[in-house]
Amino acid sequence: MRVVIIGQGWLAAEVLKKVNKLDDVQVIAISPEKRNDRFEKLANELGVMVIPKLDTLPTCEVILAAHCHRFVSKTIRSKAMHGVLAYHPSLLPRHRGRDAIHWTLAMKDPIAGGTVYKMDDGADTGEIISQDWCHVAADETPQLLWRRVLAPMGVHLLTSVVQKLALTGQFEAKKQDEIFATWEPSLTRKTLSNIT
Repeated sequence: MRVVIIGQGWLAAEVLKKVNKLDDVQVIAISPEKRNDRFEKLANELGVMVIPKLDTLPTCEVILAAHCHRFVSKTIRSKAMHGVLAYHPSLLPRHRGRDAIHWTLAMKDPIAGGTVYKMDDGADTGEIISQDWCHVAADETPQLLWRRVLAPMGVHLLTSVVQKLALTGQFEAKKQDEIFATWEPSLTRKTLSNIT
């Protein structure tokens, strides 16, 4: 099974480590956002093919988006038999948008979580594949919540979906319930200082 990982930083590197160890899985890394970051360096160390541009993507079974802030077009998504599965650090459909963790804390949510969903043309609107949740501590910051639980949760959820796909060739997906959907805008540093 060919798996393509698009992403950057710690999350993409950790997903690469785990998925690369799975039996019968060939991994290809794409690093279009940040060149020579820890993800791309690890891919090179592991001997994993690195492709610098999305438009040169080969066909594959699934694409994983791990800390990917780029829009992945329908043309690219169609190159993967099972589409693009992305990790979002919220309990979708709540807190769609780029700064989900900041908004989770700004809105004083007592529960946070992460979602693996199938990318579509919307902003974090695709079908839900897998979710998990956690409590939010009173003194939590976005960075602490990410490092303490949401980043490791993303690695676990993405890896588990790939394992299931490798074993069964499928996964279950359910539509997001739009009644509970929220979308918050990206935050600037000035805005962040006013809400936290």
